[in-house]
Order: sequence, then C-alpha cells, then structure tokens
Amino acid sequence: MAPPLDLSSTHTKVMIAPPRLNLRRNASYNNYDKAPLSSTSARFSFNHLLFSPPPSPSLPVLVPRPKKSPAKVLIARPSRVLRYMLYLATLLTTFYFASLVFRNKESILAVWPHFTTEEFEMVGQDALPDFPTPIVVSHSHSRSKWTVSIPHNHDFPLSIEEYAGMGSKCREVSAHTRELRGKAPQSEQDKLNYDAVDEYFMDVHEAERSGLLPAAQHGSAAGKTGHFVGLNWESMAGLPVCKLSVTYVLESSDAGLGTAVMGMWMLYGLAKHDGRAFFIDDSRWAYGQYTDIFEAPPLPDCRPPPRHQMLPCPAQARHLVVTGTTLKDVFPALMAKYHRAAGTNNNLRDLMGLARSGYEALFKLNGDDRGFVHNRVKELRKQQMERDPALPPVPIVGIHVRRGDSHPLEYQYRNTYIPSEVYLSKAQELVSTYYSSTESHDSLKSNRSITIIASDDPAVYKQPDFSDALIAQERIRLASKEVAPREDVDPRVLHQFKDEGLGWEGGFFASMFWNLGFDRKHNGHANGASSGRSEPPSEQTLQLRSYMGRAYMLDLAVLAGASDRIVCTVSSMGCKMLGVMMGWEAGIEGGGWNNVDGDYPWAWMN
Repeated sequence: MAPPLDLSSTHTKVMIAPPRLNLRRNASYNNYDKAPLSSTSARFSFNHLLFSPPPSPSLPVLVPRPKKSPAKVLIARPSRVLRYMLYLATLLTTFYFASLVFRNKESILAVWPHFTTEEFEMVGQDALPDFPTPIVVSHSHSRSKWTVSIPHNHDFPLSIEEYAGMGSKCREVSAHTRELRGKAPQSEQDKLNYDAVDEYFMDVHEAERSGLLPAAQHGSAAGKTGHFVGLNWESMAGLPVCKLSVTYVLESSDAGLGTAVMGMWMLYGLAKHDGRAFFIDDSRWAYGQYTDIFEAPPLPDCRPPPRHQMLPCPAQARHLVVTGTTLKDVFPALMAKYHRAAGTNNNLRDLMGLARSGYEALFKLNGDDRGFVHNRVKELRKQQMERDPALPPVPIVGIHVRRGDSHPLEYQYRNTYIPSEVYLSKAQELVSTYYSSTESHDSLKSNRSITIIASDDPAVYKQPDFSDALIAQERIRLASKEVAPREDVDPRVLHQFKDEGLGWEGGFFASMFWNLGFDRKHNGHANGASSGRSEPPSEQTLQLRSYMGRAYMLDLAVLAGASDRIVCTVSSMGCKMLGVMMGWEAGIEGGGWNNVDGDYPWAWMN
C-alpha cells in the first residue's frame, strides 16, 4: 500500500500558483480535465486540489437564489396580467367620465363629432342641402330636432341609390339628435319596439309651419312628379290633400315581378289598417305600365301631398313612400304597430291576412286577360265533372315549378332544383288522401285526377313525368329556341351579324331580364340594375317585359282558380302568392297549399 501523501510546509518544492494564473482561457484546458481521477491513473494530477477553472456563464449556479416573499414580488414587479388589468380599468374609467361630460350639454358647449359609421359625415351649414337627406334643425330654445329635407324642385321618385341609403341615414341622424339633446342612446328594449315613436322627429309639414323649412313656392315644382296609377288630376283637383298616405313605387333592383306584387299586397293591407290612403307609382317600373297587366287600383277620396313631403323614413312620417328597396326598413315598424293595435300573436296568419286584403283589392287582371282566365277555369272545372254526377268530382292538382335563379331551401337541392318525381309523388299522395276521405270506393275512379302545371322553364312541359299534365294557360308562354324558326341563308354570301335568338330554357334569370331588348354593345355587367345604365328601356323592351309579367300572372290566376290542391316550393315567390290566393282556411288549414321544399311553412320572406 502506498504511503499517504503529506503536503505540509516541509515540502519546499511544492508551490502554490499565483491567483492571476487562474484566469486562463477555457480553451487551454484539455479534455482530460473532467476525466475520472484515481490513484492508478496514468495522468494523475494534483492540480484539481490546488485550483479550479473559472465557472462558465452558461452553466447554472450551484447555489440556489434566495426566494423573495410574495409581498415583495408584487411591490417590485407586478405580473403582466395584473398590469394589463390595471391599464384596462384606467382606460374604461376615463371613457366613462368623458362620456358623462359630453352627454351633459350643460357642462360643455361643444358638440362631440358623431363618427358611428364611416359612410356618413355630419357637417354644419346655414343653407339647406340641394339633395335629399335627413338634417338636424334647431327648434325653439335651441332644442334640436331632425327631419328629411327634399328640395322642392327635385324629381320624384328618387333614384334607387338615394332610396337605398336613406334608411341608414335617418337612423344615424336620429341617434345624433338624441346626442345633441343630451339623451342616452336607445336601449336594446327600445330598439326591439319597432313602432316606438321618435319624439325628436319633426314632419316636413310641421317644420314648414314652424319656419324651420321653407314652404313651397310657385314655380318651384319638380320637373318630374311621377305617375300615379289611375289618378285623374282634373277630377281630383278639388279634393283635399290626404292627411296620411302611403305611396308604393314600383321600382327596384329585384327583377322578380312576384316580389313587387307581394310587397304591394302587404303594404296595401297595412295602409288600410292604419287609415292611410294608398297610391301606386309606375313611372320607372321595369315591366312597363301597371295597367298593361292589372286594372287601376281603387282611389281614395283625397289627393297626394306635395312630393317633397313624401318621405322614405321614418315609418311614422305622415306621407310615406316605399319601394322594394326600402320595404325592409319600414315594414317591421308598420307590422309592430299593426300587432299592437290588433292584439294578435299569430304572425303568419296576420301576414297572410294583410296580403289577402291586398290581393282581393289589387289582383284584377286587365279586361282581356281576366276574361281568358275565367273561361280557362270554367273549362277545367267542366272536365272535372264529366263523369257520373253521383260520384265525387275529379280532384284537380296544380303544380308550380320554379327554375331559373331560384334554388330550393332544402340542403340537398340547394345548388340544383327539386326533381319532378318529388312533385308527382306529392300529387299522388294528395289524390289518395282525397279519395280516402270520400264515401265512394270505386277502384276505377280512385286513381283519376287532373294535373295542371305552370313553370318558367319551357323544358319542364316536355319532361316525360309531366306528359299527362295539362298546361295551365297557353295564351302567353315563354318560348324556347327550338320553337323559333331558322332562316336558310346562303353561306357563300356575306350577311349582317344577328344575335342568336333568345330562349328561356332553364327558367327566369335576372340577368336575362335586364338585358332583354338591349343591344349587346359590351358585356361588362350582367345585371342591368347594377351596371348603372343611363339610357331608359325602349318601348319594345317594355312590351316584352310586360308580356312576361302577364304570362306569370296568368299562370298563377289559373292555378289558384282551378286547383283543389297546389304543390309548389316555398322558396319561390310564386308559391307564396298561391298560398295567399287560396287563403288561410282553404290553403293552410284545409291542406290545399302544399310545399315540397323541405318542412318549411308558408312565409312571406325566407
């Protein structure tokens, strides 16, 4: 065994290295510095007993840091979440006190700018604007109110763009007026009360009497005053101005005739219930003159007001003008007022009742078409009674097929159309139910029925599934390209280019309607309503559109007049109109109206 090593002071050859020698670079240490040390190692060294290399900054400290108490941690450095919460609380408190200051008009004279939306800018000026817009006027004792200013010489009706943006402007100015009066914004409950009266709105008639708006002067009449259907100015010259009125402008970016007619029916019912006179303006209707399709509506015993007093908003205005674009803005308020006055809670039945009153008063086709519908319905009813009078009459099932740009609501058919098998299956089910409810059990007669069909797609009539069905009416039909004759031209001679004949295969499309009768100078816009055309449609174009409207109304009139049961898709406006034409008792409660587009009930809007 080796003797123990003694490193006492008697060994003078052993030296302690100076401290500065310990500051050598790490690179000077070899790989054997960390090798295991033993007495038998060939590279045994005593250096590790005398000094050690400086600690590397990348290595953790061997001695743990002393922990601070929780109180000292919060005092020295708050957590990030706590700091953000303090910042947010400070910011909200600042905004709260600032809002209190600016809402109280007694504390500050300046008016805080109203920047609720980026579309409108509130500006102050002494003169009235030369364009239609809602404005804020100063009443007695500097109390602000708002109204709608329309220049006396401005054309009537306004453009679609002007009507479309007027509703949001009225809401903006109404909120701004409340702010000027030092009132808090409307609560959510007040917003849900659509028929709540705006106490800060002043009608044009009242503003003129108060001197806040100039009265109409002679020679300031507009160049275009509209065309009120059936109105005879000579006979109505001595009548007083209506106290309350609603004017329905037949102009919209929607090409569908059913949407316009259905809205007209609904608005007529609301106007009648509210005691308002009802007028129709067709000066810029895409389907031409109203009397080319329908008879003139019944006229009230008063005359329309000045055009600058006919306002698109708010719904409480004395003289309200409504278009297909603004109907969605004023209809909730009018409907809420109706519910409050009538005290009913059946929304669907109330809607159909209002539309039914408009249908009974306004759906009167012109003389020739009305006579045709009467004879066609009489003919179909005669076929219904051809068999033994002792047996029950043969049921007549009407089928309305809408194609074109109207797609079903049902998920599996949302990108296509309802198959014809679905219509026929529902029709057969209705026929079986009809005979099962009768006392006769004649097997020969149990499957007999009459099916009449109407569609906007001429190709539907040629489908094998509908080969036994009768066409509702053939007085006016949408033609296909196959029907149009083709000219035999000499291919060796240069001929002038002619557009390809227009066919309605596939159904009614809005883009085809707007471009009907226009020369194809460019294809920059497919939709005529959005292209901003400045040229009005020609007489030929209006005549073609009028024919289309007449064909549509003839189909609906025959189906509703002759059918015991109707099968259609509620996604189309024609189907909803057929429900109104049948009535709530016969159509909804009696099962006469049947939807095959999902399990959706009748409704005015999807």
